[in-house]
Amino acid sequence: MGKEKQVSHRGTIISIEEGNIKVEIINKSMCAACHAKGFCSAGDSKDKVIDVLYYNNGEYSVGDEVEVVMRRSMGFKAVWISYVIPLAILLIFLLTLQRFDLTELQAGGCALLAVCLYYVVIYLFRDKIADKFVFTIAKNNI
Repeated sequence: MGKEKQVSHRGTIISIEEGNIKVEIINKSMCAACHAKGFCSAGDSKDKVIDVLYYNNGEYSVGDEVEVVMRRSMGFKAVWISYVIPLAILLIFLLTLQRFDLTELQAGGCALLAVCLYYVVIYLFRDKIADKFVFTIAKNNI
């Protein structure tokens, strides 16, 4: 059995607390060197802060460049939770409610309300869901 595929990003440690390291990841587009990047939204870079559970704080220090690693399957799970399931809820409610004696506006409003309710439930269980998404770090060997 082979090693599961992983996704990794370079980042910089911005803070270390007991059991938690915050790593800032800068996502840069491949066209960052392009002269037209100021006019193109594809040239934007976004900073993201990732919390990594870690219990041996002596190995890393603030400012260290590290690789943040996540199993690829967790990325697919995140896509399902945040995009695919809400889209399915929206379509199911929209198509089902139109069969009843509701206008398109009423059916659309109810479908959007169902998706909002889904996101509220996700928000309420965010800690339980976050436990399933585990990030690890390793020092960069540059």
